[in-house]
Amino acid sequence: MLACAQGTPFPAGFLFGASTSAHQTEGNNTNSDRWPLEHGGALLPELSGDAADSYHRWPVDMDLLAELGFTDYRFGIEWARIEPAPGRFSRAALAHYRRMVDGSRERGLRPMVTLHHLTVPRWFAERGGWRAPDAVERFARYVAATAPVLGEGVEYVCTVNEPNVVAAFAAGAAVTSPPVGLPLPDPELTAVLIEAHRAAVAELRAISPQLKAGWSVASQVCQAVRGGAAATAAYRRPREDVFLEAARGDDWVGVQAYTRTRVGPDGPLPPPAGAELALNGWEFYPSALGEALRHAAAVVGNVPIVVTENGIATTDDERRIAYTQQALSGLAEALADGLDIRGYLHRSALDTHEWGTSRPTFGLIAVDPRTFLRAPKPSARWLGRIARRRTLPAWPF
Repeated sequence: MLACAQGTPFPAGFLFGASTSAHQTEGNNTNSDRWPLEHGGALLPELSGDAADSYHRWPVDMDLLAELGFTDYRFGIEWARIEPAPGRFSRAALAHYRRMVDGSRERGLRPMVTLHHLTVPRWFAERGGWRAPDAVERFARYVAATAPVLGEGVEYVCTVNEPNVVAAFAAGAAVTSPPVGLPLPDPELTAVLIEAHRAAVAELRAISPQLKAGWSVASQVCQAVRGGAAATAAYRRPREDVFLEAARGDDWVGVQAYTRTRVGPDGPLPPPAGAELALNGWEFYPSALGEALRHAAAVVGNVPIVVTENGIATTDDERRIAYTQQALSGLAEALADGLDIRGYLHRSALDTHEWGTSRPTFGLIAVDPRTFLRAPKPSARWLGRIARRRTLPAWPF
């Protein structure tokens, strides 16, 4: 299967870059709902703290990505900074994120902006979060307020990152990366998030007809084993398919794939005995990307797809390259088969705070937690060369 993908050129305009999120990289996101939870001890062992200090060091991050050869950068803007109190919008925060958009374009990086990535303002959480009766209205108001950031120079906007994860962890803030399965999303919250997404899309189209709006779904890559076909369908639908179906009228949909979920008659199964595991316990399974793309295309129909996240948590950068090479081969095969795939954004650009720990290192670029010195890894240079040449290298590399 790999051989047919070698030397595959990416289409004109294909997005090729890396992703980060606001809370995980900016540091000192003190007005978000995560901050008091971290400092209350619920999310130990590690606080986000300064994170990678990207709130101040974003020019360095963008310089590195551009120098490496990437053409696109997905980053988040933080609702808690933009609207620190209900209905009060910070001109300084909006100007900050506008500078990031301009800085990205000046470096030849096309910005993809994420509006909500697992964090909300503290005041929003205290009012009930997504369960509050006016949650959709409040989110739409925030999206409308981002017009100074998004009005020019931005094409792709992600409304909500992984709404299925948001709904699955509705009962608390201990968002983790479980090695086996995803909790059952709250169906009431699922409906609210879909409504909020649609309201956000309407606001984005009012800001500019040039904006392409969508959201990114955490792909489960479900595989039935031991006679678990019925259980697999029942498991996948509330955790993935309802969120993909909600994207059918969008400009694009994001696919985020890392590993697979094996499902038996009684539910998710652990990784196979002896399987190689990433630092967060996920099975090393690079074929997940190709399988996720094909499943998403089957569900969403004619909606273009962007890979908004794909990568592996490891300290062995050779394994990162091996994983990514095989994942890209699956993507190339899907392109060759006619799937409408518009981009690939690796996660993560930087080693970042991973929701309670910094141990799982996903980054193409290492970050010293004391000096904040950035150091591109061999995988960053390897992937940057692919981005620059816009063609997959021969296998084996």
